[in-house]
Amino acid sequence: MKTEILPKIKHLFSDELTKKLIQLRRNLHQNPELSFKEERTAQVLFDQLSELNPKEIKRVACTGLVARIGGKNPNAPVVAIRGDIDALPIHEETGLDYASKNAGVMHACGHDVHATWAIGTAHLLSQNPAAGDVLVVLQPAEEIGQGARAILASGALDNVQAMFGGHVDRRFKVGQVVAQTGALAASSDKFQICLTGKGAHGARPHESRDPIVGAAALIMQLQTIISRRLNPADAGVVTVGTVNAGTAFNIIPETASLTGTIRATTKSNRDLLKSEVERLSLAIAQTHQLKVNFEMGLGTPPIENPPDATKQAQQAVKSLLGEEALQPLGFLNMGGEDFACYLEKMPGCFLRIGAREEGSEIIPAHSPYFYADEGCIFVGAAVLAETARIASESLFQTK
Repeated sequence: MKTEILPKIKHLFSDELTKKLIQLRRNLHQNPELSFKEERTAQVLFDQLSELNPKEIKRVACTGLVARIGGKNPNAPVVAIRGDIDALPIHEETGLDYASKNAGVMHACGHDVHATWAIGTAHLLSQNPAAGDVLVVLQPAEEIGQGARAILASGALDNVQAMFGGHVDRRFKVGQVVAQTGALAASSDKFQICLTGKGAHGARPHESRDPIVGAAALIMQLQTIISRRLNPADAGVVTVGTVNAGTAFNIIPETASLTGTIRATTKSNRDLLKSEVERLSLAIAQTHQLKVNFEMGLGTPPIENPPDATKQAQQAVKSLLGEEALQPLGFLNMGGEDFACYLEKMPGCFLRIGAREEGSEIIPAHSPYFYADEGCIFVGAAVLAETARIASESLFQTK
């Protein structure tokens, strides 16, 4: 597969750097590692960043990395860009020459590309610095929604004034970029509900308090939350993913358990959906004379890109690729993304970066057949570097 760099940005990448980034991406793709187990990945990326002699480079958040690329003025505000590095527990079926060598583990969401364009960004900023220092963050454990919080908890970003990142997307061609304000990804929370009743013989249900009947009633009532409690103009999801109860056809069990996920695109709707799931669980349990244990696992918040930082990203895209490169997302994305945790602490913008070559099919992320065209490595690196420069200069002028 020949890698094509868009003519508008090709001059930014020497032949040596182009080769280096392609080799890095394929190295990472062949050697994927799961969340918080990215030891080899972190070492490879550490070695790559060390070659640039950054002002500082350190391991954080277990398998994460943060490198400080020096800016023109030490008094200018610090901005950051992020690339995530973990893979998924999926067996690869792409047939690529550089397919995963680790059985059952695959970069099926493009984090090998994200890590590579973060390294590319570091190269571009070393050659042409921003006004202030830029932190290049290589984040672990995005796939389990824990990496961003771990990076924040490390204190490495305490002085950062804005943060930018992106995600490959094969719904868009290489050279197309989504940089828009408002909702770009949903919150992702999970719930677990255990209903406890009284077991009995299946032939004598009157002697029981049947948790399976209660669970069935609850599953149906949970579906009314979206249809009757959420504003029809808003998007939301309440999905029951597992149901477990019973050991035999003629035994009414003591317990029945459900797990599921809640998705929303605003904080207020997230709070509404969570409270409604809990309220209905308690009410249905009481109706069926059952005890209930309700647990909510808080996941990632929704991504809501703010206007000013988004305009900075849009300016970068237009200056590099032309206004026609900017594309609307065109749909509500109900998937989760832990970059949202950064946006709760500071302004920034999360981008969708086209990863499909001309004439090829759309392949969904998290598929065993997913891959990203390598041309998007250079789009991601160029856009993130230029966004960092524009944001840094803007913050410095308003300081």
